[in-house]
Amino acid sequence: MQTILVTGCNGQLGSELRFLTEDFDEEDYRFIFTDVEELDITDRQAVTNFVEEHQVNILINCAAYTAVDRAEENFEKADLLNRVAPGYLAEAMDAVGGTMIHISTDYVFDGSAHVPYKEDAPTKPIGVYGRTKLAGEEEVILGCTGSMVIRTAWLYSTFGNNFVKTMLRLGKEKEQLGVIFDQIGTPTNARDLARAILHIVQQGIKPGVYHYTNEGVCSWYDFTRAIHRIAGIDHCHVKPLHSEEYPTPAPRPHYSVLDKTKIKEAFDIEIPWWEDSLKECLDDM
Repeated sequence: MQTILVTGCNGQLGSELRFLTEDFDEEDYRFIFTDVEELDITDRQAVTNFVEEHQVNILINCAAYTAVDRAEENFEKADLLNRVAPGYLAEAMDAVGGTMIHISTDYVFDGSAHVPYKEDAPTKPIGVYGRTKLAGEEEVILGCTGSMVIRTAWLYSTFGNNFVKTMLRLGKEKEQLGVIFDQIGTPTNARDLARAILHIVQQGIKPGVYHYTNEGVCSWYDFTRAIHRIAGIDHCHVKPLHSEEYPTPAPRPHYSVLDKTKIKEAFDIEIPWWEDSLKECLDDM
């Protein structure tokens, strides 16, 4: 029996993991889902005690400070959740000889590339969120010898608030909508990432840094057009905008496509195309 602790269970990815594990093989795995109410991961002693008391073998950390713009003015809170807390989790898991999967982000890159980023590409975050997430990766890798970091991007889900739900709402409310067209990446259905994580858990964690998003490439503008087309929203005109036309407190990478070759080969994972996964998510909604 393997005991798996999932932190940040009320977020998009944590919620998808909880949903998928309802049909998981309970004979081999016992899942414990926590958020701040059940376990304060910023409390070092509480983390140590929880891991020991529940005899945790594997930890999946989905918790993070993800408010990219607010992070610019809340460095201490972002640093606490994105760097310090993952370090405590890694330390606790290493002490019991356990393994860990830590979720990170494409924001560790500056977006100046023109080909998909591999795991060993130079990191150069351009905002507080990216800097604290990169520091969190380093804490996890140093703190737990059995740790695995998975960077993902443009996450959305049937659960929680996200870009897909916002564009659906605005598409129904407005006759015209402006969306950024010069930021390029890959939308990722959190359920696909959750499936991949559970597949990895069953195969056995292989330490290192990996990338996972859906397949394909698009801009936020293209993403919005696809959301509206699949959802049957045809009365809202979507206008492409340059990034400078929609200024935000935190800068965004202009190009954050991630190369998934490593995770596909290491775990024999087949990754769906982003538009197929978007349709699946919209059908579930």
